[in-house]
Amino acid sequence: MTISGFFKPFAVAALLFGAVQATAAHAEKIRVGYWPSGLTLGYGSVVEAGSFFKDQGLDVEYVHFSDVNGTTRAIAANAIDLAFGSPAAGSFSLASDGVPVKIILATQPANVEFVVPEDSPIKSLSELRGKKIAMSPAGSSTAAIAGAILNLNYGIGSGDFSLVPGNEPRLVQFLAQKEVDAAALRNVTIAQLKDLKVRSLGTFADEWRKLTKSDSVPYNAIGVVRTDWLDKNPELAAKAIVALRKALEYGRANPQGVVAAVKKAANLPDDAAKVYADLWDENYRVSFTEADRETLKRMFALFKESGVLKGDLPDSALDSKPYEQSLKIK
Repeated sequence: MTISGFFKPFAVAALLFGAVQATAAHAEKIRVGYWPSGLTLGYGSVVEAGSFFKDQGLDVEYVHFSDVNGTTRAIAANAIDLAFGSPAAGSFSLASDGVPVKIILATQPANVEFVVPEDSPIKSLSELRGKKIAMSPAGSSTAAIAGAILNLNYGIGSGDFSLVPGNEPRLVQFLAQKEVDAAALRNVTIAQLKDLKVRSLGTFADEWRKLTKSDSVPYNAIGVVRTDWLDKNPELAAKAIVALRKALEYGRANPQGVVAAVKKAANLPDDAAKVYADLWDENYRVSFTEADRETLKRMFALFKESGVLKGDLPDSALDSKPYEQSLKIK
């Protein structure tokens, strides 16, 4: 073997290593935040378990928050670039207060029910005046939607009941120990209940249709970005949406992959993790159609009418361009 022949394999290896380094160096950084609990646990687990952002040339840093309103505070403080599963009510509040944010996706329909213990004497939502109701904290979409429904459908204002806040396991505990009269629970939580028997007083979806006299369903969570980041990185926002869409498609086609991801992320048993796969199509969206935007505008108007929010939602706060651009990327 000649000297040049001896070194040739090493030269090829060096070129390949250099190409890998160059690819890594050119990956665009993005800080993505979400609350790894409630409905978002299932989808977030799948997103993180896969290479969806990497496949779009994005170097992603995931940022978790311990409470449901953490994403909105982080977006406002420029601690993250994009949030998925961010509370719609809190995001509306940021935009109406003049915080430079853009709403670019609808991600989670409000699949929530008002429930009471099976043996409760309460038979209807109209009987919740003066009662203690467990739900996600004030500022969350669950609290905002519940408040609008109770006020506008039943005349029960925010001062007419006591909101007892907590995350989903805590809400179940409140209900089981009879520390509250009722609770607003997500469908995944209700599906995971074993020993506690509950009775439904009404779903957010049915009550919203009654309120709006339409077929629309409200969104608990949406996708939000900082305006300055979006202005500088419109193509990255579109790629991020593609990554989120690919994760959605993966979960739909691979229920066992969903179960494995949730079990790894949250240390749940098989049956509890399987609930996220079973309810995948009901709970997750990556969409921003005209219908979605009209639903969000209607939500803001009703939140304002019920006194949950103040001010006005600028038309520019709902930006469909990143979503439309993402549809051109296969």
